Amino acid sequence: MAAQSVLFCSQVATMMPGSESYGLGRDMAVAVEGERIAWVGPKLTLPQQYKAWPSTDFGDRLMTPALIDAHTHIVFGGNRAAEFEMRLNGASYEQIARAGGGILSTVTATRQASEAELLTDALTRVDALMAEGVACIEIKSGYGLDTETELKMLRVARQIGQARRVRVRTSFLGAHAVPPDYAGRPDDYLYDVCLPTLRAAQAEGLVDAVDGFCEGIAFSPDQITVVFDEAKHLGLPVKLHAEQLSNLGGAKLAARYGALSADHIEYLDADGVSAIAEAGTVAVLLPGAFYTLRETQAPPVQMLRDSHVPIALATDCNPGSSPLASILLTMNMTCTLFRLTPEEVLAGVTRNAARALGLRDTGTIAVGQRADLAVWDVQHPAELPYRIGFNPLHTRIFGGQA
Repeated sequence: MAAQSVLFCSQVATMMPGSESYGLGRDMAVAVEGERIAWVGPKLTLPQQYKAWPSTDFGDRLMTPALIDAHTHIVFGGNRAAEFEMRLNGASYEQIARAGGGILSTVTATRQASEAELLTDALTRVDALMAEGVACIEIKSGYGLDTETELKMLRVARQIGQARRVRVRTSFLGAHAVPPDYAGRPDDYLYDVCLPTLRAAQAEGLVDAVDGFCEGIAFSPDQITVVFDEAKHLGLPVKLHAEQLSNLGGAKLAARYGALSADHIEYLDADGVSAIAEAGTVAVLLPGAFYTLRETQAPPVQMLRDSHVPIALATDCNPGSSPLASILLTMNMTCTLFRLTPEEVLAGVTRNAARALGLRDTGTIAVGQRADLAVWDVQHPAELPYRIGFNPLHTRIFGGQA
């Protein structure tokens, strides 16, 4: 596509907040200048100044904002197929973790892998997401739990954004688990390793946000407070794995820090919903982990709706609890397992996902937004989460370029 171009499409779902029915317009035109959208509206009202620009007519298709995967652990070493088998033989996620499996088994494999090996493996998963219309991916550290490997993971995440036409947002997740050499000494780990590594990562320009795992098998709210205080000191926004397996009040803690998002939240209660609603924190649902772990406690979706909490969703792509690298399947699972509507899930991987990452220039089709777009061989947006194992992507446009 040229630096200036006009895109014609039978239907455009702008996903603008406050709009009805996906912000859907028929026989639309989108003028793109450089990486940004210059004009959006009905084809018949296209201003004269854009009519001489080169154009592409996508015909009887649907255009949406490009999709955003707002929570992934996509950089890791090895795999945990053996633990998948253990779960099917009756072991719980917590039992596996306490026996040295789970996150810690991936830590061992990730420490042993080189940057080149981590990058090569991660790109296979990134390519799968891009092939389904994803243009922005959040990537966490957290499988190093030592300074060298945490920084290695974050460097690989940055390299992904250079190796592929995809936007990458990084989250430092040093407070993911307590490594074996600090077993029984989580506070020592935080002060000896986690906080110094966070400072080093920030100094190297590797961190966009700070995350933590607030759970009985990980870190308490008081311990997460230590990490969040350091993030605040460094001027970094925070987010939190909260209320996945129990209710420790992590979401309320996250809200006190004005967190971008609270993620998982299956055990979130009414007080937690009120707290994140008041803070403007996005609720990120992760059906892949819910499905893989065969959980039965679903997130409080209706309470979130009633309190007008923005709801995003993401793959949670990781080697253990959510080995999922399909945003389209994630959308279907969120509808089926959590009873969100197709419009809610499309908002959840566009404008609300952007908000969960602190991004203001993507997630909708509007003047001034990045021209990150997806064109689909479908007649209606509801077809995107409706089908299973079917990818109708026609064209992915990144920064105005197909």
